[in-house]
Amino acid sequence: MKTGIWPAIAGALLSLSAVAQTPEVTLTRIECGTAAKPTNVAERFSDTFAYKPDLALSFTFSCYLIKHGDDYMVWDTGFAPGSNPNAPKVGIVERLAEVKVRPEQVKYVGISHFHADHTGQLAPFANATLLIGKGDWDGITAIPPMQGANAAGFKDWMGENARKVEALTLDKDVWGDGTVRVIRTPGHTPGHSSLLVRVSSGKNFLLSGDAAHFHENYQSDGVPAFNYDRAQTVASLERLKKIAANLKATVIIQHDLRDIGKLPAFPADAK
Repeated sequence: MKTGIWPAIAGALLSLSAVAQTPEVTLTRIECGTAAKPTNVAERFSDTFAYKPDLALSFTFSCYLIKHGDDYMVWDTGFAPGSNPNAPKVGIVERLAEVKVRPEQVKYVGISHFHADHTGQLAPFANATLLIGKGDWDGITAIPPMQGANAAGFKDWMGENARKVEALTLDKDVWGDGTVRVIRTPGHTPGHSSLLVRVSSGKNFLLSGDAAHFHENYQSDGVPAFNYDRAQTVASLERLKKIAANLKATVIIQHDLRDIGKLPAFPADAK
């Protein structure tokens, strides 16, 4: 009897210890731009003419702050203020200051892909390791860079005094505990990624990057005519949907204004 009890007690204590050591994980959305006018999505956002000719949507450009214990990660950096009519009036550094986070505290900057509307405010994160899909990193560092790649936005991660880069060929468990995972979802670009965040309450969130641009895109497996690879796009959407179903995750389509309310309004966070 005693022989069976002690292993059970030891196992329970180890489980309690593991729970106690799990860091708090939170997710905060930061406004990083809003479209100055609606986009007619029927023209370019379906290569099968899936949408009505008059379907026009206003896009939003979102950045995200993930807190993992005492560490921080930023996911996508939107447009730089003043860079175009869609850019935010307040930059990401100022927004982070509102929640008492300094750029030098950010350990990782994860990029869904290399387009300018996701990479406009990378420079301030001098101590961060850049997490980016290898296909996109190869496109940025090619001579000349791949069409559409915002190579200038990554200049601090190239050259002699380059900051640290992890060019990912597989998923990345960022802190090694399953709470934050970069998910490989190529198709929109060669190295496109999405992000799974499992916050402390047990809720799970999937940030789509541009695997899908809006609800109709996601629901119909729509493929924009400008995507890098059609088959990869469809496969990545299928993967995201299965992850969402298996983990009961909330999918946040980063460009869709209708998804802003899925997270608390800044500066509040999901925890």
